[in-house]
Amino acid sequence: MPATADSSDDVVNGTTPALVRRAIETGEALPGTAGFAGIVDGRLVCDVLGRQPLFVEADDPSSWAFDRRELSDPVPVPAGAVTVLGDEPRDDPAWTLPDPAPTDDDERALAAVRAAVLDRTAAVGSDSENDARDVAVAFSGGVDSAVVAAGVPNAPCYVAGFEGSHDVAAARSAAESMDRDLRVVELAHEDLLDAIPTLVDAIGRTNPMDLSIALPLYLVAERAASDGFERLALGQGADELFGGYAKVAKASDDPRVDADTVRGARRGVLATIPGQAERDVLAIRAAGVEPVTPLLHDDVVTAALRLPGHLLVDGDERKVALREAAREIVPDAVRTADKKAVQYGTYVSRELDRLARQAGYKRRMENHVERYVRALVDDGPVRPPNDEDADV
Repeated sequence: MPATADSSDDVVNGTTPALVRRAIETGEALPGTAGFAGIVDGRLVCDVLGRQPLFVEADDPSSWAFDRRELSDPVPVPAGAVTVLGDEPRDDPAWTLPDPAPTDDDERALAAVRAAVLDRTAAVGSDSENDARDVAVAFSGGVDSAVVAAGVPNAPCYVAGFEGSHDVAAARSAAESMDRDLRVVELAHEDLLDAIPTLVDAIGRTNPMDLSIALPLYLVAERAASDGFERLALGQGADELFGGYAKVAKASDDPRVDADTVRGARRGVLATIPGQAERDVLAIRAAGVEPVTPLLHDDVVTAALRLPGHLLVDGDERKVALREAAREIVPDAVRTADKKAVQYGTYVSRELDRLARQAGYKRRMENHVERYVRALVDDGPVRPPNDEDADV
């Protein structure tokens, strides 16, 4: 059930009310957490990167919930917000992400990243409040998930994908070189069909991009939960923080970014983290486990923000500083490997498109996959569309 303005207790996901109070008093945007949200002293709060989702009822902002499914018309509380309970949340954050000048000493900058990354990934399995045996790792065979896996050396690794997919092959190769227990979630069309209604309900999105990203996360989390694990560690945030996107690497020439420098483009990409975190956290929780994202901890964010552009992207190499941080803990073949985006590396995007076309939603139709998903969720068994241009 959603909470209301009558609730007088402080309730916070991700940290303690005392730490949030201190952050409000000092204005410190990165106070040493992996994200937080909730209610403190009658105010709704959400950390600067929106790493913990929080919602209010659209027509009654005194009613709030961590799970959007508990509200009839949920509205996300914006990242960085400190809002009096009952007031409508506004996009005027109390906390904004720092924009420090780049460190002029490469060795010091790399050392700070390495220390933060290794400390936060090791903390996943050593946190005194958790048992290291309750955590699994979402593993794609790339440097992001490999660094996370190195921090919890006894945790099993999970990868999802259709037969022949890049992610499954890369994960198998990386797991062998790291001597890790890899559990493969082999996907079939039935898995997507079974998961989509639950996932759409949980994340509130039907667009194919979000679903193609969330589906493999949900299905990996579901398998980990069935195996008895309560937490799932992921490498989320690495691409945004460390320059993993092609549009960041080619900032001066790429029309998709409004920046001329790598650091400027990275700044723009960081603004997408709240929306991505909301989708991923809700998807994983819907499967019955709690996500853990050590590379999005404030300590890592702080170190990454101080990197000069050439330690983000150097020629054809992206995520330079993160790959250096992984040296000696991740095999070179894994540390330097290229990785496909999860929606493509798992073949989920391709197969979701195939399901839509098999149901009569052809590519020449506008938004054909999303229309298929909406029909699947709203009507149960999908009927062919009545569009004049449908080829059925």
